[in-house]
Amino acid sequence: MRYKSHGYADEEEEANLSASGSGRGPLPELPKELLDQLVKGPMTPTEVQDLMLAFNKAVIERAMGAEMNLHLGYPSGQSKPAGQANERNGASGKTVITDRGPVRVEVPRDRDGSFEPILIPKHERRFTGFDERIIAMYARGMSVREIQGFLAEQYGTEVSPDFISSVTDEVMAEALSWQSRPLEAMYPVVFFDALRVKIRDDGVVSNKAVYLALGIQADVLAQGVQ
Repeated sequence: MRYKSHGYADEEEEANLSASGSGRGPLPELPKELLDQLVKGPMTPTEVQDLMLAFNKAVIERAMGAEMNLHLGYPSGQSKPAGQANERNGASGKTVITDRGPVRVEVPRDRDGSFEPILIPKHERRFTGFDERIIAMYARGMSVREIQGFLAEQYGTEVSPDFISSVTDEVMAEALSWQSRPLEAMYPVVFFDALRVKIRDDGVVSNKAVYLALGIQADVLAQGVQ
């Protein structure tokens, strides 16, 4: 079963949610030897899910370890360069929310506390892609409570309504900032159009028109005719 605005989403919508933000190239191929070690025989859906979470954890921790190598200038297991005071200082555990559920990862630390992971920044609890899932569901007219239920059922991830609202509020703030940006004094060419989208208003989802205006700047036209 899949949650929808006033009921449940169909399989096509779930596929759309899974594909949102997936504009990337081909996935890397995993070595057959690795798969032979991980998959010994038939597996249940739960076993596959657990394996994927464990794999996510291992890859995330290995990637952050590589970041630490770059930060310190030497790989793990080797002596630090002469005259360098900073060095590895163990790791701290942190639970991050991924598309497949919560994962407890060990974040490497350095002695002077200057290391800040790029993959999962300090104070960040959401791994790349999770916010996009929430935004995609919100854009399809799902309420905060429905999104909360969908995440709990589909990914086993318990998130609060305030957490979901904070994600959507960030998007709204960015949209308002974009809408209030300064415009050019003149656009030689302007295109107007309208899109029919589903919008939730006072708890009711209905089809409404979103009007678009696309202006072409003069310098862009000049570049095009050169």
